[in-house]
Amino acid sequence: MARAVTNRHKAFATLAAWIVALVIFFPILYTIITSFKSETEAIAGFNIIPSGTTESYAAVQTQYNYFKPFMNSVLLSVGSTILALAIAIPAAWSMAFSPTKRTKDILMWMLSTKMMPAVAVLFPMYLIFRNLGLLDSRLGLILMLTMINLPIVVWMLYTYFREIPGEILEAARMDGASLWGEIVYVLTPMAVPGIASTMLLNIILAWNEAFWTIRLTTTNAAPLTAFISSFSSPQGLFWAKLSAASTLAIAPILIMGWFSQKQLVRGLTFGAVK
Repeated sequence: MARAVTNRHKAFATLAAWIVALVIFFPILYTIITSFKSETEAIAGFNIIPSGTTESYAAVQTQYNYFKPFMNSVLLSVGSTILALAIAIPAAWSMAFSPTKRTKDILMWMLSTKMMPAVAVLFPMYLIFRNLGLLDSRLGLILMLTMINLPIVVWMLYTYFREIPGEILEAARMDGASLWGEIVYVLTPMAVPGIASTMLLNIILAWNEAFWTIRLTTTNAAPLTAFISSFSSPQGLFWAKLSAASTLAIAPILIMGWFSQKQLVRGLTFGAVK
């Protein structure tokens, strides 16, 4: 029998959730506030009431080309997501519906690659990219972002596919469906919530990736993460301009996350409740 929850407990839980949310969101909020300050105000100290000036945004737009790194971020995140899904859907299908005794070992090995510090393989990856002519190229970064996020994509899709009854796929085979038709016309439509949430999460991870995008690019393929880092100069940090650049960089992904939060939550909890 479920235990009754009083209104006091609900109010306390709601208040606690709001406090945690505000603590997590406050750095982003303060970055947005600082972007509407002058440089003098920004370095003066903590102040949550800005003067309301937009000079930092004007400086960012006039001194730097925001549109080019923005388009690079869109191409890199969307391109790496499409490539990762194209690889991960067949891989997750095979491990979910045709498992072997090594399936769990392979999944754990894939996940263990996320535990390795990226800096440990920076030098060999840089040499590989240089020798292949992929430095400062969109293709090179799409491949890199795909490799980085592929373990997470495979794991998530594997979890979703495991919740789909195998009898449905067997019925499709009896009706004459080919392997490709089974994946495209039967499995994929049934796992749309899981695939959508995986896609959204991969886009967010690729959009926010800074370590590799900064070190493998200079100008041509530089995304918004490199755009932000360009405001750190030998003359010092320009906090107001840096905050304005950061706000412009995170605004698209915040807006996308806000409008797709229901789909994201639905996909992330897909199969969690029997």
